[in-house]
Amino acid sequence: MLDFYLFPISYAFYTFPIAAALFTLPFLIVQYRRHGYIHKYRALILYLFLLYLMNAFYLIILPLPDSIHNSPPKAESYAQWIPFHFVTDIVRETGARLDSPATYVRLLTERAFLQVVFNVLLTVPFGMFMRHYFRTRWAACLLCTVGLSLFFEITQVTGIYGIYDYPYRLFDVDDLMMNAVGGMIGFVFAEWLGRWLPRIDKLDERTDLSTRRVSYTQRAIAFLFDWAILLPPFVLLSVARVPYSYVLIVVAYFIVVPYWTNGLTFGKWLVRIRLKGQGERLTWGELIARYGLLYLLAGGANVAFVRSGAHSVSPIVMLLFALVLFVFNMAIAIHFLRCLFNRSRRLIHEEKSGTTHVITAKSGQVRTR
Repeated sequence: MLDFYLFPISYAFYTFPIAAALFTLPFLIVQYRRHGYIHKYRALILYLFLLYLMNAFYLIILPLPDSIHNSPPKAESYAQWIPFHFVTDIVRETGARLDSPATYVRLLTERAFLQVVFNVLLTVPFGMFMRHYFRTRWAACLLCTVGLSLFFEITQVTGIYGIYDYPYRLFDVDDLMMNAVGGMIGFVFAEWLGRWLPRIDKLDERTDLSTRRVSYTQRAIAFLFDWAILLPPFVLLSVARVPYSYVLIVVAYFIVVPYWTNGLTFGKWLVRIRLKGQGERLTWGELIARYGLLYLLAGGANVAFVRSGAHSVSPIVMLLFALVLFVFNMAIAIHFLRCLFNRSRRLIHEEKSGTTHVITAKSGQVRTR
């Protein structure tokens, strides 16, 4: 019986790194939008919640039938609607006798009893997460627990929503009831446990965003989304052979737009950061110096190399260009790594332009470092 539960749990841990990787980008965006930074304890709780949900889901769907064309279950109905029917199952299957307490230990080895215990324990962590992290009241916790349990039951009775020809596990109203009990036990237990754990709603009380350094992760996400927006028009302009399409896009998006918005692009807005210069507003000179070095010089050299390959350029010239560009890119990479591991150093395009990133308040007001 124990192996029946350990099998899906092991699969949950095996696949957790994949799920965590897929979860990370949405998690970072939401956290940056809400709080402006990543709190390690908040991140730990959410990843533990993800791991719990994976374990719970695997426990209710695994093991799977050998084929999607499975046989129908040997039961008169796909659903059991009689409340507390598990009591009848326990009485019928148990070797324990009510008048003999010494036989009660036999319950620990019997399927019907362990099934009830499992259904209770399955949602105890869910109730704890609901109260400790999401700060729900008992009624909301109960509703969410029943909703989760109903999702599990529907997943089973539909053969994972039609993937299998027939259900391989049945809908049981007792499972809903026991899951609800487990969620409420977890809700109560979370109050006791919370005496020794940090309160989620108090984590940011002593955090001053004006003293926090904008992380490279935050900036990388902004960079990713900015170029995700710019890549399609850049490709279209390149196919249409518009002269200097790369320069036009960089100037329009990274110089004109930040000047107009005082330091915002879509990517920066998404993660609650903006550029700040020496004064209250960014100047044309600061933006041209920053993005001229970053995108027109460093980025433009690489774009020019790629485009030169499409033209009839001498192989010797291309080789020399490639060698120079390789040294140039290596120097940039080393400079970036030195700044990454030494927080007192600034990237050259920031130092020369006198600009930096700052975290914005929820209202959009800049909080400077």
